[in-house]
Amino acid sequence: MIGALGNIAKIPELKRRILMTLGLLAVYRIGCQIPLPNVNKSGLDALFGQTGALGGLAKFFSLFSGGGLERMSIFALGIMPYISASIILELLTVVIPHLAKLKKEGEEGRKKITKYTRYGTVVLSLFQGAAIAVGLQKANALHAGVDVMLMTMITLAAGTTFLMWLGEQITERGIGNGISLIIFAGIVAGMPNGFYVLFQQVFRAGSISAFGALFMMTVLFLVVATVVFVERAQRRIPVQYAKRVVGRRVYGGQSTHLPLKVNTAGVIPPIFASSIILFPTAIAQFSGVGWLKRAADMLTPQAPKVDDPSTWIFYIIFVGLIVFFCYFYTAVQFNPADTADNMKKQGGFIPGIRPGKNTAEYIDRVLTRLTLGGAIYVSAVCVLPRLITAQGALPAQLAFQFGGTALLIVVGVALDTMGQIEAHMLTRHYEGFLKKGMIKGGGGG
Repeated sequence: MIGALGNIAKIPELKRRILMTLGLLAVYRIGCQIPLPNVNKSGLDALFGQTGALGGLAKFFSLFSGGGLERMSIFALGIMPYISASIILELLTVVIPHLAKLKKEGEEGRKKITKYTRYGTVVLSLFQGAAIAVGLQKANALHAGVDVMLMTMITLAAGTTFLMWLGEQITERGIGNGISLIIFAGIVAGMPNGFYVLFQQVFRAGSISAFGALFMMTVLFLVVATVVFVERAQRRIPVQYAKRVVGRRVYGGQSTHLPLKVNTAGVIPPIFASSIILFPTAIAQFSGVGWLKRAADMLTPQAPKVDDPSTWIFYIIFVGLIVFFCYFYTAVQFNPADTADNMKKQGGFIPGIRPGKNTAEYIDRVLTRLTLGGAIYVSAVCVLPRLITAQGALPAQLAFQFGGTALLIVVGVALDTMGQIEAHMLTRHYEGFLKKGMIKGGGGG
């Protein structure tokens, strides 16, 4: 590991990319400390001190904004509006032929879809910023006045737009996926405080026994180990290439494999599922409409209580969304028909399977079963740790910061980023982090 880190300094481009990434993430963390103007801190503390649905929603949303919402900084909305806009565009691609055609046009089509996503991000940011401004005024956390509301709405939208640009710069000029790294940095930044809270609960307040804390840390370790193992797991389909004689040369005749990841969708499903739940719930909570607020109470990810029906309603919906997005994003990322067609053009075939349509159907069946296993794994990682922490009566803050969703994102993004660093090093004939092969990334979060 030390040798691999030393090799990074020998590759100027990689070193420049890593420094660029760290510098841009530092800008993000500085922005999370800059407060919005006209915010009443006492009212804000009272809002986040609530134990009801609104307090739970605020804490969960703050986790994905790197604490920006809790401080009500200029980055309070975080990158979630961009993720919501991306979800909407992906869904519209399936039903709108024009967007589907753009997606197949290569680089030019991708640029147009990216432009639409940016416009959608700005619209959603303005809408969510207005909802937060109204909610803050109702909670006496923001000074009254239409001008103050407009300033708050525009500032929050500008902050999210800047984060969107920051993420794109990290992806283009740095290392790793910029959007995923911003979420990663926000979650990791809150973990030291989580350990400090755990320390206080065990050694000062005495509300958690030493055995309970040890049990929780063991669960966290097992979850991280499981995530690392499954994220690197593959189903390898054997592929045989027939021999071809071109002039005096013989091509093909070799055996290889088609690697299919167990979790092809990576960390995208829990991020998308959380975004889908958070957006309508936030609007319902701030609307003041009674029946909408009662419905939002059932969708709010508060600290779970196994005997509370609303907890199970939330998790049923949450798991359902995770399973849906696992299949949806896998279908977007991997097309069995295109893979089978390319394999056929290159003279490849799967032993015992006819090339063409039969090969595509076989790959699709294998991928469907793998995706089911991956969806169950992602759902279990996101749900089980928080249900286990509920038995120890842990503070809600720990349940959010060390919940399975946060750990899955952190470990998945870390693996994906290390995989990209590994690829840069190996292409320049430097030894990577693992002597026996590359690190398989976490799947494009």
